[in-house]
Amino acid sequence: MTRAAAPRVDKFAERRAELGAAALQALAELGYARTSLREIAQKSEFSHGVLHYYFKDKLDLILCSMRQYKARCVVRYDQVTAEATSFDELMTGFLAVLGETVRREAPLHRLWYDLRAQSLFDEGFRTDVAEIDKSLEKMMWRVMSRFAELAGEPLRLPAGVIYATFDGLFQQCLLKHLSGDRQAISALQKNVRLVVVQLVGAPTRLQ
Repeated sequence: MTRAAAPRVDKFAERRAELGAAALQALAELGYARTSLREIAQKSEFSHGVLHYYFKDKLDLILCSMRQYKARCVVRYDQVTAEATSFDELMTGFLAVLGETVRREAPLHRLWYDLRAQSLFDEGFRTDVAEIDKSLEKMMWRVMSRFAELAGEPLRLPAGVIYATFDGLFQQCLLKHLSGDRQAISALQKNVRLVVVQLVGAPTRLQ
């Protein structure tokens, strides 16, 4: 009985993942407060009935979509971190990914900050948002640990403080970018470089 049930559970989860990924752009465009499953269906290729079958409500769908998206973001940074063999190479790759994700995926990041803000008011968000936030904190710790390793210096701040610093810079950039500031991304990259150097030392010390 258990063996027979497992494939059905897996297929259900796979279908949820497919629907969550497909609905992500519609969610990013509409935002949390202005959307419902019916509106998401109208913006996507799926019927309201299909979405309602696989997701309890819009919260279930949004969290499913955002977990998947942020997991993909983590993979990008982990790949840059794993492939870099020098401080400068890691810096170049890290800054490039930061800039590209704001440039190409600003609405998706806006949705994330929308959800995180909503979690202050709605307990239904908090566990999932906290888990996503923790995964991003761990990702930044891996990035900075690699910087420190390549610099031959210890990290001088705990993981939570490091994440809050970079997250604040990123959110500031996102707001400016969405407001039409063409210098927002380059300013983010410049500021992130300064913070990294302050934390683990200047690249010139490594040459």
